[in-house]
Parts: sequence; structure tokens; C-alpha cells
Amino acid sequence: MSVEDAIREKLAEAFAPALLQVKNESHLHSGHAASPESGESHFRVTIVSDRFEGASRLDRHRLVNEALATELAGPVHALAIKALSTAEHDAAEAG
Repeated sequence: MSVEDAIREKLAEAFAPALLQVKNESHLHSGHAASPESGESHFRVTIVSDRFEGASRLDRHRLVNEALATELAGPVHALAIKALSTAEHDAAEAG
């Protein structure tokens, strides 16, 4: 299983998200000194879940990091996280 697929599976299981986007951005960091050349080291995640309702931004990031502890301890060098509650997402979409 690819790292991207593992991230997607673990977040889906942990948060039952209304929206989940996992974008592999490793190609943007190719050649950087701290970037492994695995092709699966840098990711951007957007996740919308009721589990984030009432949680601070820091707590949301901690929850995502806990769900992906194995990946963050191994192949993932960087993870950008945008975590919203369903209500926040719906309000933003309504504009």
C-alpha cells in the first residue's frame, strides 16, 4: 500500500470525514537536502469532520498527527493539515 493510500485509509477510519483530500506534494521538494527521494514524503491534507467541532486548531492537528503516528515516524517528512468541522466548512462554502 502506498503512503498516500495509508494516510487516506487511516484518516477515513479515524474521522469519518465529510470531505477528505490527500495531496502528494513530494515532487515540489525533490532535491532539497532534508527531503528523502522516496516520492512519498510531503503531503497536504484537507479534512472535514464533525470530530473537530469545538476543538482548537492545535487539538485538531494533534488528532490528525496521532492517527498518522506511524507515517510521521517513518516515511512522511512533512504534513500540511487543514482540519475543519463540518459546520465551518459549510459556512465557508456558503460564503
